[in-house]
Amino acid sequence: MKVLVCDPIDEEGIKMLKEKGFVVDYKPNITAQELKNVVANYDALLVRSRTKVTKEIIEAGKNLKAIGRAGVGLDNIDLEAANAKGIKVVNAPESLTQSVVELVIGFMVALSRYMCKADKTMKEGKWLKTEFLGHELKGKTLGIVGFGRIGKGVAKVAQALGMKILVYDVISVDQKTLMEYDAKQVSLEEVLKESDYVTIHVPGGPQTYHLIDLSKLKLMKPTAFIINTSRGNVIKEEDLVYALKNKLIAGAALDVFEVEPPVNKELLSLENVILTPHIGGETAEAQRLAATLTVSRLIEALGQ
Repeated sequence: MKVLVCDPIDEEGIKMLKEKGFVVDYKPNITAQELKNVVANYDALLVRSRTKVTKEIIEAGKNLKAIGRAGVGLDNIDLEAANAKGIKVVNAPESLTQSVVELVIGFMVALSRYMCKADKTMKEGKWLKTEFLGHELKGKTLGIVGFGRIGKGVAKVAQALGMKILVYDVISVDQKTLMEYDAKQVSLEEVLKESDYVTIHVPGGPQTYHLIDLSKLKLMKPTAFIINTSRGNVIKEEDLVYALKNKLIAGAALDVFEVEPPVNKELLSLENVILTPHIGGETAEAQRLAATLTVSRLIEALGQ
């Protein structure tokens, strides 16, 4: 059987495929048109978030039996088209949890202590010690929007830091779980009104598209921060820019954007926002786990 690897994948995953006797073609920079032209030659695809496995590509994959997504979200794969052709789709939703959790906590500390501004001004030869009076996380309220694996992981660390935890999720969280994290489940509006930090951990899709817009941002405290490491279009970017420019909130940290790479020049110019290039899962440990878990599930899906 032949597997086409369309994105950079940890070498351990490639090794697992070869040891099972698969013929592996590694083309981490393949374009959409190139993929469409060659997909009929393969039994399986292995992708990350860059490669979009569209209906057109799936229909061109005459011999396609399985698709592996080395990571969490499946919004870059047309699941309806895959299901219609009986193509199995596997991923590794648990693989990036720790990596994203640590980034979120890092964002919270960096925002609270003005770390990016302090670094920038130091490198400009300025010593502005008294201008960077920050805040401790202990005793502050953290609002978690989406209480899945990553949301729970953030809650666990926040609990250890002595933070108060509010949770919003469309699914009712059982009382035992809430007690485990000293958390309280409330409405989205209450999370936004009461929290000093809001961190978003929801899947992409129509239900969460522009979940956070100007009307929601106006509910937040002017001293509050918002963090997004989930999907860029969960926050309406132009509304966030307005809120940041007009000091409706204190700041933001974004690892995801409505368009990637981001094109909003105003967003890129703001000083009260930290921006990173979708690196939530970019640790050696997370990428190795994503590769090995996905490959093992891909091998199983192919009946090997």
